Amino acid sequence: MKQRKDSGQILLIAAFIMASLLLSAQIYVFEVGRIQSEIESDSLNDFMLSVQLGSAHVVTGSLANISNGGSSNTLESNLQKWVSFMGNQYLHGKSALDYTLRDAAPFSSGIWLNWGVNGFGVSSAYVNFTHRLLGRNTNVDQAFFVNTTTALLMESTNRRLSGDTRQVNVTISLWNEKEPALARQITVYYKASTNWLIPDETNNYTLQDYGNGTYKASFVATFLDESVEVSARILDYRDIHVQANATSTEV
Repeated sequence: MKQRKDSGQILLIAAFIMASLLLSAQIYVFEVGRIQSEIESDSLNDFMLSVQLGSAHVVTGSLANISNGGSSNTLESNLQKWVSFMGNQYLHGKSALDYTLRDAAPFSSGIWLNWGVNGFGVSSAYVNFTHRLLGRNTNVDQAFFVNTTTALLMESTNRRLSGDTRQVNVTISLWNEKEPALARQITVYYKASTNWLIPDETNNYTLQDYGNGTYKASFVATFLDESVEVSARILDYRDIHVQANATSTEV
């Protein structure tokens, strides 16, 4: 009886050990699956974000090229390359990115350049995107747009010093997506007869930066006509060019 009792205890212990091993194995499989799922989820979220950020960089870089004299086809050409590239990048499934260039006024083929004579200038690009991701465990559709805009507003006043000599003040405000922005380069021009000239130290030229997207230029020049025309051409920190002309008001 004692031998059978010992055998029964041994079998019970063995069964307990086996059950513990099976439970441990199940927990391990569950944890591995959970971790793998979290890894794929993080990978998915990172990938979706990278698509949006990359698309914004392509649109912004294309606008910089076009606004500085590049071909008007640059935006579409770069987007085609981007879409083709992104189609092969997701490791856990299939990625399908597509785009539509905004053609509603004032945009044409996704681009709006308006460098007017009323003191306002804008360089803008607008693209709608659709992105479908087909994964092993998740299918995701996202729609987003990228609207990159650099805008300039300038005002000018002048006062006569003596004869045809005037002091001219030009106030410039710069925005990126309706937020105050800083300029990498500002070039101010004034029209003398039929020529556009750049004021320099001989004109007592100064440029004050207020640090909030607002700048004030001042210079002295000779104008043979009563009308004083000025221009500002700006490069922002994204290398997007924008410009505007204005007629200075005598005060």
